[in-house]
Amino acid sequence: MAIKKQYLKSKPVCKVTFSVPAEVAGEADHVCVVGNFNNWDLDANPMKKLKKDGSFSTTINFDAEKEYQFRYLINGKTWANEPEADNQVTTPYESENSVLEL
Repeated sequence: MAIKKQYLKSKPVCKVTFSVPAEVAGEADHVCVVGNFNNWDLDANPMKKLKKDGSFSTTINFDAEKEYQFRYLINGKTWANEPEADNQVTTPYESENSVLEL
């Protein structure tokens, strides 16, 4: 898994590309990024499957200088964290969320 940040010079926005490789996604047909930036809406930010290698990817624009919590949801049932996230925080539900610090 990976995240790539690209800060825009023209406004306080950071484009973040999220990627989930085929080895993590497995045979999934649906992977999405879910977090406090989209009210944990399971359908708000679906990732596109890249046909060549079976990985999933999406790019989302975020306000810069803020912090966001997120996780990946694979096939609507398996949660995964981003090992390359800026941080991990424990939730009240005894799990961890990945943290994006912009």
